[in-house]
Amino acid sequence: MRKVMMMAAGLVGVALVSGGDATPAAAGGYDYPWCVQGRGVGYPGDCSYQTLEQCKASASGRGVACGINPRVAFDPARRGPTVYVDMPPPQRVHRYNYY
Repeated sequence: MRKVMMMAAGLVGVALVSGGDATPAAAGGYDYPWCVQGRGVGYPGDCSYQTLEQCKASASGRGVACGINPRVAFDPARRGPTVYVDMPPPQRVHRYNYY
């Protein structure tokens, strides 16, 4: 019996040592543009949908809705350069030009 207990303790030790290096998958490691949002899914929701149709199919009958992923919508790296980088400011146009 003592050998069995020592063997079990050794296996548990090996499992702990080998599993200690494993890191959990990052929550939200993907940023797809559509999220299922509503009660019970947190914020910003379950953002694992590439199309609105996929999101709607998953949300159907669950009492949740689809919305745009805020991490994708407001990410400056994905939005590209500012529109008016090299353009001068627009000239003011008055309704009645007296000048």
